[in-house]
Amino acid sequence: MSGEGTLLAALEAHQRRLRACRRCPRMIGPPITGLPVVSPILLVGQAPGPREIERRRPFAWTAGKTLFGWFARIGIDEDRFRRRVYMAAVCRCFPGKRPRGGDRAPSREEIANCAPWMETELDLLQPRLILPAGRLAIARFLPPAPLTEQVGRSFRVRVRGFETDVVPLPHPSGASPWHRTEPGKTLLRRALRIIAAHEAWRHILTGTDGTA
Repeated sequence: MSGEGTLLAALEAHQRRLRACRRCPRMIGPPITGLPVVSPILLVGQAPGPREIERRRPFAWTAGKTLFGWFARIGIDEDRFRRRVYMAAVCRCFPGKRPRGGDRAPSREEIANCAPWMETELDLLQPRLILPAGRLAIARFLPPAPLTEQVGRSFRVRVRGFETDVVPLPHPSGASPWHRTEPGKTLLRRALRIIAAHEAWRHILTGTDGTA
């Protein structure tokens, strides 16, 4: 088996274990994963919503339409993105609703329980570009700061013993006006330009799929 084939097999085995996880009693599963893609890019969301649980894939509803609309601007549609970028999240299950409406934020314990899954993915893939979408995802890689100081910039960081580039994105939620108003609109355009110019992005535009 080739090196990429071995890595793909490791990702597939990892995802089987992940989908069987039931560590957090308040979380609503099953855990959601993207395809087991051998990719130089890691997209990190926050947590799936109820539609993602129903459809068994990340960013499967309104926020996903917005997110994939952003990436379409820089050359890749949803289907190609899903087949060429590894899609992870801070938490892989739906946290549920708050009593007064809206989605519940995952607890620190739930985030900690889920962290080893992404740590394994980072160890396996060692991505050259990480795209965290939303404050919770950004906080996994960068110190706390306003979105205006994070979106529209590239950060060189050391993660799990290797160096990589982190380009933060706002969360594409329809409930958030940040990416639809200034300065968010301008900073988002700047972030997309940075991503489009990155060698890992150029690779997925021209390279072969990493799926089985």
